[in-house]
Amino acid sequence: MKTYQVNQEGFYGDFGGAYIPEILHRCVEELRNAYRKVLADEGFQKEYDALLKDYVGRPSPLYLAQRLSEKYGCKIYLKREDLNHTGAHKINNAIGQVLLARRMGKKRIIAETGAGQHGVATATVCALMGMECVVYMGKTDVERQRVNVERMQMLGARVEAVTSGNMTLKDATNEAIRDWCCHPADTYYVIGSTVGPHPYPDMVARLQSVISKEIKKQLMEHEGRDYPDYLMACVGGGSNAAGTIYHYLDDERVKIILAEAGGKGVETGLSAATIQLGRLGIIHGSKTLVMQDEDGQILEPYSVSAGLDYPGIGPMHANLAAQKRATVLAVNDDEALWAAFELTRLEGIIPALESAHALGALEKVKFQPSDIVVLTVSGRGDKDIDTYLKYKNNPEIF
Repeated sequence: MKTYQVNQEGFYGDFGGAYIPEILHRCVEELRNAYRKVLADEGFQKEYDALLKDYVGRPSPLYLAQRLSEKYGCKIYLKREDLNHTGAHKINNAIGQVLLARRMGKKRIIAETGAGQHGVATATVCALMGMECVVYMGKTDVERQRVNVERMQMLGARVEAVTSGNMTLKDATNEAIRDWCCHPADTYYVIGSTVGPHPYPDMVARLQSVISKEIKKQLMEHEGRDYPDYLMACVGGGSNAAGTIYHYLDDERVKIILAEAGGKGVETGLSAATIQLGRLGIIHGSKTLVMQDEDGQILEPYSVSAGLDYPGIGPMHANLAAQKRATVLAVNDDEALWAAFELTRLEGIIPALESAHALGALEKVKFQPSDIVVLTVSGRGDKDIDTYLKYKNNPEIF
């Protein structure tokens, strides 16, 4: 039987590893040696689980969306990560990594963020635990996610607006890595997705796997079986998708559908559909699929969604696509916006733009009436209201 888990060297098939500057070797090696021991420690697990329950509000509901199910001719359950404290799945990972950092004796936390949800989650946990927090965010994203910037600052974090490149997630990550290089001894870098050098992709996936752990239990309660026919999630770096599928990776009964950001269309040059358009390369310390030109220079991605606006992809997801374990669909801006308004009007749930891409993939799959589908709503749409308002009266979309 195939396995899709990470190996001892940090690779998922041909993807992964740790390609880092020499100055960070000690930091990454220290983390690699610590993370599994700490995550498996009984004291850590007890504190982590208690915070997920009493602070985050887990388990998040698995909601049967009746009207959406009728529309698509199957049974659709929504995994409601939007109902977590801070409004997204990102808090699951932030709590785990800051607890780990504290056990490793680190005093200063840095993070990157695109849509702002990971930045808010990290700032939230740092406020809870009394840790210094610096969040790097592209200037473009600072402007389109203003509310999340204000939330981070209110929580006591310093938000650094990055003005290099196209001033989005890639550039924020670059600056966070530069900071880490300058302060390797006392600083812990909380990466928000399943990207970066090993052990980050595996560690983030493990911390987010609470999502699929809950899905198994909740489906048993709802349906008398612990697996769906389809799992669906949006994928940029890939953290909510990794959490959604983690306990089902080797269960071939379950079809995996990942929705990436098609932008204006994969043929337009304005896209973030990395699995569709990427070639093997190295970005932010990991060998994966990267959008690049003939000379290997990274191309600037585009998406209406700040959280999916990234030219790489987590190595787990690159491998799942290469092994044909997952079907990856490019969902364009207009399709995602349309799907967001559809969910809002059918179910009274306003999703994050990132989650809307997963919803936009529903139109692209032929379901049977007996199919059970679990789709993760990775975050709530409060942060995207300004974007939604720009489009709500556009006759080309609605």
